[in-house]
Amino acid sequence: MALETSAKNNVVTNLVSDMILPPMIRVRQVMDESHIAQDDIPSIIREGFMNSPARQRIKPGMSVAITCGSRGVANIAVITKAIVETMREIGADPFVFPAMGSHGGATAEGQIMVLSQYGITEEYLGCPIKSSMETAEIGQTPDGLPVFADKHALEADAIILCGRIKAHTAFQGDYESGLLKMAVIGMGKQHGAETVHEPGFTHMAKLLPECAKVIFDNTNIVSGVGIVENAFHQTCGIDVLDRDEIFSREPEILLMAKRRMGRLFLDNLDVLVVDRMGKNISGDGMDPHVTGRFPDPEAITGGLKVKRLAVLDLTDETHGNCNGVGHADVTTKRLVDKIDVDETYPNGVTSTVINVCKIPLFTHSDRACIQLALRTTYGADKKNSRIVRIRDTADVTGIWISPALLEEARLNPLIEIIGEPEEWPFNLDGNLW
Repeated sequence: MALETSAKNNVVTNLVSDMILPPMIRVRQVMDESHIAQDDIPSIIREGFMNSPARQRIKPGMSVAITCGSRGVANIAVITKAIVETMREIGADPFVFPAMGSHGGATAEGQIMVLSQYGITEEYLGCPIKSSMETAEIGQTPDGLPVFADKHALEADAIILCGRIKAHTAFQGDYESGLLKMAVIGMGKQHGAETVHEPGFTHMAKLLPECAKVIFDNTNIVSGVGIVENAFHQTCGIDVLDRDEIFSREPEILLMAKRRMGRLFLDNLDVLVVDRMGKNISGDGMDPHVTGRFPDPEAITGGLKVKRLAVLDLTDETHGNCNGVGHADVTTKRLVDKIDVDETYPNGVTSTVINVCKIPLFTHSDRACIQLALRTTYGADKKNSRIVRIRDTADVTGIWISPALLEEARLNPLIEIIGEPEEWPFNLDGNLW
């Protein structure tokens, strides 16, 4: 969506040109880097199934539907293929189906394309991928909310849920992003996702397990593969769960996932600068657990305190989907010109959280964007401003801080100072690259 450029559009650049940005210092946040090597994943999954009660539920000749979501989960192609190969070893007939709510433009073809971008194709997996937006109502919650499930999954003899267990970006509860969400919202496709989101995120912690119970009671779910990642976007945990273990074990795994997630160890910032955002980084483009900006403040509490959030660009992998850009206060025309509303708006419509799709104030350069953020901070000492710059919310180990934060960083055992003060590396156009 290109916007016309004119001399008048530079008025904001002129208004903020006198804002002096402090030099920035490179620091490293110390986080647990332990993880599972990619080559070890297939054997872990195979042994997990062979030693799980779920193995007794899967018989030779059974058709087995395996979920696959749209998030940028580390090693997801390897993990999915390992499940497929284990099912074949057992003698079952596996297939994979997209379980991603309204993502991929809420079309069967779009969801196939999303999977292919992660390297998940029929050729790679060695099994069919069955994609459809068609669902069937399989029951209702105690309050009468209808619950839906994917057509192909319902036709299978068995269903295996596979997904990352992590903190949700819009609500808190015993179950957040994980296997229950994969069952309810992923398998529910556009219709199911829209239905469960309609009451709002303040009710999601209660609705998610209620809807999941309906699905577990009325479908052939036999197992779940729960994945946990560390702050470096590496696989650090894989649990193969029997269907009867999922409700009891997922909250435990969620707590472990929260301990391993990335975060900023400095707080009360004047400006947080995020170089890039995108759906491949977070469902909200920028993880609210890093930025402190949540879609529904009534549904989730706590988090980083930031006066102004500036985001500079979209990743190529997000294909114009700028869901989450509304969390930012300021952005750039470069980012705005990359927006594809047809990719973005289905997320907002389905989740009912449309404010995260709104376009913030934008400038013609990165420098002006950051200057605008600083200029409009309230109650800040602009000559001694507290600024942090990160590449994206999936990469918060190596970050930059302003001198006003240096003493706090030195006193924090989880932060290492690794650089000297440097001026922002703007090019002649005022951009960082």
